[in-house]
Amino acid sequence: MLSGVMLVWFLFTALSLLFVVVDIRSTPAPPVLKWGFILLTAYTGPVGAFLYVLGCREPLPGLHERYVATRWRQVLGSTMHCVAGDGVGILTGAVIASLFYLTRSTDIALEYVLGFGFGWSIFQALFMRDMAGGSYGGALYSAFFPELLSMNCLMAGMVPVMTLAMASTPASRDPTGPSFWFIMSMALLVGFITAYPMNWWLVSRHMKHGMMTVRPPNKSADHGSLKSMHDNHPPSEQSGGVQQESKTPMDDDVKAVSNSMLTWMTILSFVVFGSGLSIAIIFGGL
Repeated sequence: MLSGVMLVWFLFTALSLLFVVVDIRSTPAPPVLKWGFILLTAYTGPVGAFLYVLGCREPLPGLHERYVATRWRQVLGSTMHCVAGDGVGILTGAVIASLFYLTRSTDIALEYVLGFGFGWSIFQALFMRDMAGGSYGGALYSAFFPELLSMNCLMAGMVPVMTLAMASTPASRDPTGPSFWFIMSMALLVGFITAYPMNWWLVSRHMKHGMMTVRPPNKSADHGSLKSMHDNHPPSEQSGGVQQESKTPMDDDVKAVSNSMLTWMTILSFVVFGSGLSIAIIFGGL
């Protein structure tokens, strides 16, 4: 029964990934977001493709700015960016732990370190350094806490699913078998759900970006009729004037985050992560 479900899942994942890879080329989004949706679809199959169509795919020519301006789509982009980047490190850690027969607790620690490290240093800081004035060090500084809070909530959903599913599924820790990848896909999908509320808070406080629109200058949308949510922030041009990018400073309801608020939200994220670990320990024998 399970093998049949996995076969159908992987078949739909392949078809979904093919669709997104081909279709997203015409979507006026930055390359990092395009790669993010491709990775998300590789992780979550038809769910990722559905989120791409629902949250980022331009419904009609010239409507992308207006389409992605809604808050829930901005948060979708932020959460997708988190899961896509962190997922590379998490999956790498899971494969290494399986190959070297590490304990489950060591496995989870390795996945956390590699997931956070890749998501923070590469997907957040390196790929988005232009939003920090082009400084990689500045991007690392500004992305640390958003990445930490989002990562904790992502792992809070992933850890119980991985632990419970692998404890009850034979050969599920073998990365050469389908069970391993199916369980990791389900865990990343649940992690996406648990990370979404924290990303809502981060986006609303302008601590993380959401969806963005990138168009060649001669194809810019008519901002008189298709008003972007970023009217008070003029688009910047990439070097050479090849592309015109509408970045995403959030709405006028952005609230400054005090140190005390950031401290409490950091504590909350660790409490959420701890709750996921507790479930894994109590019910999964971690």
